[in-house]
Amino acid sequence: MDWETFARDMAEMARDLLAQDSVDATLERITASGTELVEGCDAAGVLILQGKRVRSLAPTEQLVIDSDRLQERLQEGPCFDAARPHLRERVFRIADFTAEQQRWLAYAPQARELGLGSMMGFLLYTEDEELGALNLYSRRPGAFTDISETAGWLLASHAAVAFAGARSHAQMQQAVDTRHTIGEAMGILMGSHRLTEEQAFDVLRRYSQEHNVKLREVARRVCETGSLS
Repeated sequence: MDWETFARDMAEMARDLLAQDSVDATLERITASGTELVEGCDAAGVLILQGKRVRSLAPTEQLVIDSDRLQERLQEGPCFDAARPHLRERVFRIADFTAEQQRWLAYAPQARELGLGSMMGFLLYTEDEELGALNLYSRRPGAFTDISETAGWLLASHAAVAFAGARSHAQMQQAVDTRHTIGEAMGILMGSHRLTEEQAFDVLRRYSQEHNVKLREVARRVCETGSLS
């Protein structure tokens, strides 16, 4: 590998990640970068664990989804483990599925049937949180070398920062939008029912609690229809 070219490409990718305008776009750029920058990588995806359920984010092809679903069904696999921060391992690598006989005994043979030859999983984390795992796949046994692993680790480091930043921005934007919607709904109720600001908010809050509907959804309904009915 030409490390000077790789470093330049990695720097360009990092800038590109920060320029994306949504969480989905950021994730898609991360996984595309896996196939572009990591030698031997045919497909990539981000896996998130929610209890025992798996979410496949920004898969570059169906093979990624099939592997994630298999790991969810079996409750084992390198990507599954990479997304579990309590295991204290941040990189999992299967150099050759045809020779894997010690770990993931149920997953490995079925992964071979899917067409996987080798793969790597990297924990996506920052100082504040764990975000899931970046998973890189190859159809060829022995496709990933130590150099590939280093490249994958560098990509995962940039990816974690970009993913966390994009998600924080989206959450802040949602909070701003929610406050605006609630304020607009309160204004509608105040004008139509001669309520004070406090009374209008209390009407929204009570309706939310009594009908088990999120406050922002109640407010959105008022903004769209002019009333709670």
